[in-house]
Amino acid sequence: MRTQCSQDSFAFARVEGRDVVAAFDGGAVTSDAGALLLGATDRAIGLVDRFAACFHDGRDATRVEHGVTTLVRQRVVAIALGYEDLIDHDELRHDPLLAVLAGKLAARRGDCAPLAGKSTLNRLEHAPAGAPTRYHKIGHDGAAIEGLFVDLFLDAHKTPPREIVLDLDATDDPVHGHQEGRFFHGYYDCWCYLPLYVFCGRHLLAAKLRRSNVDASAGAVEEVERLVGHIRARWPKVKIVLRADSGFAREVLMAWCEDNRVDYVFGLARNERLEGRIAAALEEARLQAETAGRPARVFRDVLWSTRDSWSRRRRVIAKAEWMPDRGEGGANPRFVVTSLKPDAVGARALYEKLYCARGDMENRIKECQLDLYADRTSAATMAANQLRLWFASMAYVLVCALRRIALAHTALARATCGTIRLKLLKIGALVRVSVRRVKVAMASAHPWQAEWALAHARLCAAAR
Repeated sequence: MRTQCSQDSFAFARVEGRDVVAAFDGGAVTSDAGALLLGATDRAIGLVDRFAACFHDGRDATRVEHGVTTLVRQRVVAIALGYEDLIDHDELRHDPLLAVLAGKLAARRGDCAPLAGKSTLNRLEHAPAGAPTRYHKIGHDGAAIEGLFVDLFLDAHKTPPREIVLDLDATDDPVHGHQEGRFFHGYYDCWCYLPLYVFCGRHLLAAKLRRSNVDASAGAVEEVERLVGHIRARWPKVKIVLRADSGFAREVLMAWCEDNRVDYVFGLARNERLEGRIAAALEEARLQAETAGRPARVFRDVLWSTRDSWSRRRRVIAKAEWMPDRGEGGANPRFVVTSLKPDAVGARALYEKLYCARGDMENRIKECQLDLYADRTSAATMAANQLRLWFASMAYVLVCALRRIALAHTALARATCGTIRLKLLKIGALVRVSVRRVKVAMASAHPWQAEWALAHARLCAAAR
């Protein structure tokens, strides 16, 4: 039930002899007028229609007020705008701008709002895998959704690149209830899921929800095999490099890469044997650091094998670093295992230019979880939470496409999803609907008007 407010107006301090009075009587006003850019982005890449096609609607069409495409568009756009909870839609279903984006200014039935409320959208988010059932009239195809992420990535390139780097990482997704599949993770010190993410630069290729009582690399071989097969079906000549931290330096994954013409650069956990191998290099780094008065690095390129877990010797890059501000404990060795040959890339360049660049993936995960609420996995079942993760991930892909297509070479070219939302999407406007047009009168004092206008022009060109 909506809150009933008994006060019609609100008085504030007088200004230059005038009363200042506020009231919620502005009419058809929205705070999200900039979301028109999201609609234009969707038309340019065809995300919502293709995402909606991954769902099966078994409802009686004569009684359906809100189609699956409308539901999917409403949910993806709302997440992009910062509305993470389904309960928000009980108010958003009356928003005139979201109705414009949905292409539905009024409901077919007189007792309905133009858009769906939380209960209808809740049925969408709990759509089971496979065909609709008697008690769940909407189903979804998980494999089709996973494939769509890769298709959107491939479609974003006019010509196949010569080489791509796929970043893999696992992260914590804390839960605060009794969700199916939750476990306590000692490293993160919380009850959580352990989703697996795969990015290529800023492009999201996979978001797989997993229980947290598994190794960080669990399921990575299957996920990489699926992605590589999908990518090579379109780009058969592309060179693929996997990049990840030491949690993925596992024999099964490295052996698969070596057998399938995929290169890898993985962090390697240090141990006494490895540190003993580079003792001379650490001493050399210590002498350089003491002489120069600043940290020094010495790199070594060695062939290495474990005592029993590896099937073969592999190239390991060792960074012997000494940091004088740490005193006697100034040693800071790090190791990387790779299939790349020494004549292709040297030890220092491989570590500093290629491997260390994987740290940017942490920012992409933060965008997904902090800006687009990918960690809002509060449903009771893992299947529903996986679907919620995909909805948030699609919202990320949509905003990422807006940034890539419309904001290149602007002040917002490298802005986060949260910043783009604040600068370009959260704009107050009065919406006037007449017989011939819908006029969205945006705030005249909006400070990012030039960037908004440029984004509009670029999106219109891309949609042609």
